[in-house]
Amino acid sequence: MNERNSKPAVVLLSGGVDSATTLAIAVHQGYRCHALTFDYGQRHRFEISAAKKVAHALGIVNHRIVKIDLTGAAGFGKSALTDQIDVPKDRRSLQLGRSLLEDAPGGTSGEIPITYVPARNTIFLSFALAFSEVVGAFDIFIGVNIVDFSGYPDCRGEYIEAFERLANLATAAAITGKGKFRIHAPLLKMSKGEIIRKGLSLGVDFSLTHSCYDPAPNGDACGKCDACRIRLAGFAQAGVEDPIRYRSR
Repeated sequence: MNERNSKPAVVLLSGGVDSATTLAIAVHQGYRCHALTFDYGQRHRFEISAAKKVAHALGIVNHRIVKIDLTGAAGFGKSALTDQIDVPKDRRSLQLGRSLLEDAPGGTSGEIPITYVPARNTIFLSFALAFSEVVGAFDIFIGVNIVDFSGYPDCRGEYIEAFERLANLATAAAITGKGKFRIHAPLLKMSKGEIIRKGLSLGVDFSLTHSCYDPAPNGDACGKCDACRIRLAGFAQAGVEDPIRYRSR
């Protein structure tokens, strides 16, 4: 498809496995993608660097990094991802692998871990919605899924449906009939193994991605936080070796 004639879309890109695969899906579907990455005060910069590499590898010309402050210093925070709070390691309540398909949505005991950043996806999607109005896009992609995640409430299908309704009630573009917003969550019901296989089929280079919540100073993944354990279980499900470096597997 000629990029000049393709439909624009805004894709949230964190630099992890899920967002990289989501971006590849949007590109494969012929969208002219505008990628958004957020520098929100996370404790390390590796995921931002990863997002830049992924966007470049997938040929994204318009990749914007938006700086906001969700840390305790700004009056927000209360998350191990933004503040000096220990990142949980080897959580017993985190269920991995095949059992995720059999347990309650999210595969957790209902516990919401301290790595949850308050209202993060709502904040990110709100920025994406505003940006979409500016660039004339009515398609927004986000890489959430309800199978392999840590228990975050803003990764559920009903949340995505609710935000889509909001988008079509709260924007000038929608209420004046210019178009109808759609929030795409193509990974919603996929396991991490399925996501990895899908990404590989679309040419995603997972060596460029970053998932760890508590990496070493050189960027090596810890191998023990929720994100690392879910990622490693996913690569095991997919039957391929994870190409990134770990301190402990």
